[in-house]
Amino acid sequence: MSNKVPEQSNNEEVDLIIVFRLIGRAFSKLFKAIGRFFHFIFRIVIHALKPLVENFKLISVILIVAALVGYFVEKFKGPVYSSSMLVKPYYDSEYQLTTKVNYFNSLIGSGNYKELSEIFEIDSSTTAKQIIGFEIEIGPETQYDLIREYDGYMRSIDSTLVLEMTYNDFLAKRDILAGTIFSITAKATENNIFPSLEKGFVKTFENEYSKKLKAKTDSVRRVKKQTFLQELERVQDIQETYLEIKKNESSKGEATYAGGIIPLAQEKTKTSEYELFQEELRIRGAIRTIDEQLLNENEYYDILSRFDEVGTIQSSIFNKYTFIFPAVIFVLMVFTYALFRVFTFIKEYE
Repeated sequence: MSNKVPEQSNNEEVDLIIVFRLIGRAFSKLFKAIGRFFHFIFRIVIHALKPLVENFKLISVILIVAALVGYFVEKFKGPVYSSSMLVKPYYDSEYQLTTKVNYFNSLIGSGNYKELSEIFEIDSSTTAKQIIGFEIEIGPETQYDLIREYDGYMRSIDSTLVLEMTYNDFLAKRDILAGTIFSITAKATENNIFPSLEKGFVKTFENEYSKKLKAKTDSVRRVKKQTFLQELERVQDIQETYLEIKKNESSKGEATYAGGIIPLAQEKTKTSEYELFQEELRIRGAIRTIDEQLLNENEYYDILSRFDEVGTIQSSIFNKYTFIFPAVIFVLMVFTYALFRVFTFIKEYE
């Protein structure tokens, strides 16, 4: 019995030694693999930098020449100016607005300045040719506006989809037509033509669909207002009736008392008058809301911020040809060298 215990202990020690050796070998192989990987990366970097170092003077001359060419092209083209306008469309006219912006850009791309000048009512030979393009995007929005829009969207969809649509998913899937305010940015080579472009966008809001929708919406609002006016007249008639009853009760001095203290008929009259007063306030509030809607949405759009009289110079890396040309030339040289090395490897491979 006593001889078996030491023997079992020795076997366990041997097993532990074997396990530790296996673990050590595994770590050793892992570290060697990592070392080989970094050595491979190092060799790739060296091979990539080697032709640059060997041809440093030639590459420097080419990049300097490309930078000079880009500089002269940039000076020849002149600066690009931009200005933005904030608009709030009504009656689904934002669909026409986004379509027209794409149409304007297509006219500029095709060089159809005659059509462009007729739309914006500007000179085709000078002003129209100075326009570079237009961009449209959702205007400024607060976090509260986004949360309120998300809440309204969640209330409108099926309950089974509520758990699948998170707030971040909702923001990621919103398109430009989800906004209520839109920012229109115009770009041109002249800085004083932007106010004259406003007329062309004003025309886009008044389309046939928006006119029909406005007429239908206004008709519905007028019918609702007429219904509320009739209800208000009925409530006022009932109020006058209660007032007559109260005058008659006070003139006759007749009232029904509970326990000889509280006049029940008078209390009932006061309660009914209060309820009628609350109903009158509700109806007047509804009429006021309709009047505000008819007044605020009487047009097809609202211009919240107009184009500036003088545009600002657009400072973008994509307009800096002094940096773009050398970068493009450098990428082309690297790509050409890599393609040549691959071609050589394939040719010499056996």
